[in-house]
Amino acid sequence: MGRAGRGGASAARGRAGPLAGTRHSREPGGLRGRMREAMEPEPEVLLQEARENVEAAQSYRRELGQRLQGLREAQRQVGGPLRALEGAGHRIKESASQTRDVLKHHFSDLKGTLGKLLDERLVTLLQEVDTIEQETIKPLDDCQKLIEHGVNTADDLVREGEIAIHGGIEEHNDKLWNFTKKASHIQLDSLPEVPLLVDVPCLSAQLDDSILNIVKDHIFKHGTVASRPPVQIEELIEKPGGIIVRWCKVDDDFTAQDYRLQFRKCTANHFEDVYVGSETEFIVLHIDPNVDYQFRVCARGDGRQEWSPWSVPQTGHSTLVPHEWTTGFEGYSLSSRRNIALRNDAESSGVLYSSAPTYFCGQTLTFRQPDRRDSIGVCAEKQNGYDSLQRDQAVCISTNGAVFVNGKEMTNQLPAVTSGSTVTFDIEAVTLGTANSSEGGGVKLRVTISSSNREVVFDWLLDQSCGSLYFGCSFFYPGWKVLVF
Repeated sequence: MGRAGRGGASAARGRAGPLAGTRHSREPGGLRGRMREAMEPEPEVLLQEARENVEAAQSYRRELGQRLQGLREAQRQVGGPLRALEGAGHRIKESASQTRDVLKHHFSDLKGTLGKLLDERLVTLLQEVDTIEQETIKPLDDCQKLIEHGVNTADDLVREGEIAIHGGIEEHNDKLWNFTKKASHIQLDSLPEVPLLVDVPCLSAQLDDSILNIVKDHIFKHGTVASRPPVQIEELIEKPGGIIVRWCKVDDDFTAQDYRLQFRKCTANHFEDVYVGSETEFIVLHIDPNVDYQFRVCARGDGRQEWSPWSVPQTGHSTLVPHEWTTGFEGYSLSSRRNIALRNDAESSGVLYSSAPTYFCGQTLTFRQPDRRDSIGVCAEKQNGYDSLQRDQAVCISTNGAVFVNGKEMTNQLPAVTSGSTVTFDIEAVTLGTANSSEGGGVKLRVTISSSNREVVFDWLLDQSCGSLYFGCSFFYPGWKVLVF
């Protein structure tokens, strides 16, 4: 409507131009001036019209933007040539090409391995045949040689005996004597034992054709092609110096036994393992602020050894500055990233505070891993000269689980803090500005301290508003190590 109104006004002024010029040639100048003043709008009217046109243009632009967004969604649904769709199509083609290469390479290796195994089995069976043959044929060969020797001896004896007999008794008496003597030394009634055929090995190959069906069944069931991974990353939550990664199953028929999470900087070439286990959430620490990281996850099915395909990589980063302890504090040694404090043997100077007030309401502050005077907690400001956070303008928990608010111990108590314990602080602003006098004035914060699956909730009154808080710890005996994130 704004554009139509402006176009109509312009057209009217265009038609009035020549008409005014004609009248100018015939009428006096005074009349011409009065007519021009009557035709031109007042400045206030022009300003109002300009404002209306600007508002109409903004509304028009919003409407067009909404329609463009709807058009993009429609094109994405029906397969329109959008860049996002082209990117998805490219990803599908790329993943399909990679899947083909993986399948070809795997089955080529499998074919070579199966062929090698069959050849090795064939060689083994042929060696068994050779061994049985050699062990069985030798006794038969020895028996054959013995029989052949006996046959030859008997032939010689028969020839000698026939000659001696045909020569007569008188003429060949010596020959008969010698033959008789020789025959007496030969055991003509001793025959070698020949094994029965049933006792002689008869080799054969026993091949079970059912192995083909078994192998065929396994081959036909070997490998699957998944259109999408069974798990996907669900959420990335930034933390100071870290990112919480949450994932979930997207395949109801898949039963997961373990998950495997990897990450890398977007500028790196290779992913590295950061978690393997049954949980569906993990906080990745040592994250540099304002640096993009990629995360991906896969799963291993129940009773299986191989991992599923990787999920679609998700990119995330943390804008929150990592929590750090104050350096150079007597009695504590810090890690390279200054987020882990170790109580050493030196005498402590009091409370070890954070290097800056980096804890903001709405965040979760977590301590892992304190004599009753020990304390870990948060405070509105650093106050030197105290050996514990059990003081005004601070909340903390002691080793025995006692909770202190502004130096006063609460009735409710948490489980004792031991080695490996995790303590979390969650703080939300309840009221800002000045509270009523009955509540003592200042700012009210809702504090939740959790430890060992138990928690206490209370309101903490501060003297004045503060945008962020310090955190701190104090230990009187060495050996305690605290990681904060």
